[in-house]
Amino acid sequence: MAAGGALFGRVAGLSGALAVGLGAYGAHGFRRSDRDDYLKELFQTANTYHYLHSLALLGVPHCRKPLLAGSLLTSGMAMFCGSLYYQALTGDPRLAKAAPLGGTLLIVGWAAMAL
Repeated sequence: MAAGGALFGRVAGLSGALAVGLGAYGAHGFRRSDRDDYLKELFQTANTYHYLHSLALLGVPHCRKPLLAGSLLTSGMAMFCGSLYYQALTGDPRLAKAAPLGGTLLIVGWAAMAL
């Protein structure tokens, strides 16, 4: 396995662990708070995409361009999920414009896995 592939295998593990931790927080702390339903929905969306793309990172070492695909997926997760988590937790929409760019990077990352 190439060095880039091994790196993204580790990133997948760390990202998955973080997704589980945030999911637990969402289920036991955040959801039971007095936050509005929209913010709770944003958190759930971020967490779902976080889980799915953590799993996708496990496939990165097996594609032809692991550094490209892994970098795109990781950047996309950070921008998409990160901006949604931030808004859900703070109520501050300043980073909301990063979500569409992050989503685009996720799409391109999946396409890069097909190269």
